[in-house]
Amino acid sequence: MHPCPRRDPPAGREPIDWKLVTNLPVEDLSVAVEKLGWYALRWKAEVFHKVMKSGCRAEEARLETAERLAKFLALIAVVSWRIFFVTMSARAKPDAAPDSVLTFAEITALDQIDASRTRPRLQRPTLAAYLLQIAMLGGYLARKQDPPPGNMVVWRGMTRLHDIAFGISIGSSRRCG
Repeated sequence: MHPCPRRDPPAGREPIDWKLVTNLPVEDLSVAVEKLGWYALRWKAEVFHKVMKSGCRAEEARLETAERLAKFLALIAVVSWRIFFVTMSARAKPDAAPDSVLTFAEITALDQIDASRTRPRLQRPTLAAYLLQIAMLGGYLARKQDPPPGNMVVWRGMTRLHDIAFGISIGSSRRCG
């Protein structure tokens, strides 16, 4: 354990004496900071698992063989990663091109949805603008004081978007006779 007292505590308060508890070797401050960085990544793993549990409903699966369970977990791991990746990419690089993380079918469907509005919302073709439209499909209200869209609202929006994109694809492949 390495003590790390808080510098300049508020008036009338005792300084906080933080302790890093780990079973990994920590020889100096830089190594301790590295371990703290690792621990900080834990939250991303928690969010990823929330998408798996809540979005993909992993705990509701009643699979009776290990083989089926392994296939199911592999599938929902990819789906959960994609939701997480799209959401975090838009936060990290909001001005990126939408096609950096979205498929052609997803972008096309969002463009068609936007074109059908009396007042289109997609003013700039940025990843953040497209993610906002996906989140709104998932129930995000996009009020000024709202925090950025989270993984679960993006999950719901992506689900609706894929249904809409599928409808567009089968509607555009009609055959006569």
